Amino acid sequence: MPSRFKDRTEAGRTLAERLAHLAGQDVIVLALPRGGLPVAYEVARALEAPLDVLNVRKLGVPWQEELAMGAVSTGGVRVLNEDVVRAAGMTAADIEAATTKQRAEIDRREKLYRGGRPAPNLTGRTVIVVDDGIATGATVRAALAVVRAQHPKRLVLATPVVQDSVAADLARDVDELVAPLTPTSLYAIGLWYDEFPQLTDESVKEILARPTVQASAVAPAAAST
Repeated sequence: MPSRFKDRTEAGRTLAERLAHLAGQDVIVLALPRGGLPVAYEVARALEAPLDVLNVRKLGVPWQEELAMGAVSTGGVRVLNEDVVRAAGMTAADIEAATTKQRAEIDRREKLYRGGRPAPNLTGRTVIVVDDGIATGATVRAALAVVRAQHPKRLVLATPVVQDSVAADLARDVDELVAPLTPTSLYAIGLWYDEFPQLTDESVKEILARPTVQASAVAPAAAST
């Protein structure tokens, strides 16, 4: 087991090895952008499964953006951490202002990343939600709520690193949790990678354009003559 990862590509390949038992099923891999895309791509490629994005945005406390009071996601889902909301003294107006701002960013990303494509149908499928690391879990809980609402056959959460206490909570929300590293103290996700560059919108679009399924697996059979 690795103690850290060289980069997101190596992390994705590590996850792919642990998800190999899902190969051959009706699987779709959903990445949390932006950082989850390079990780998810390696999983999708190994399983020869389609790759798409699940746009989720953290709701940060205004004077401490890294502190998540909740998250919003595609489909109008909002998840709040009531403990953080109370401790930070957030008002309903504060929450709505943050929600409006982040939903606007989600709308922008949906248009940019999808290019007019509709969101995939998840009903009855095995859905693997992938991120490059999970700290508080607020963002991924919103993502999981979106997926569960579409009644997948199986819901899997895969991440290279997640704090152990958060992992225990999230494991109850999914059918399977795959997380090679579960440190007691995570501090920051980037500390678990040697290389952890910020991704751009263009890099997300480039990864989404890469094939993950062999052409022979999706091409219709040639008509017999």
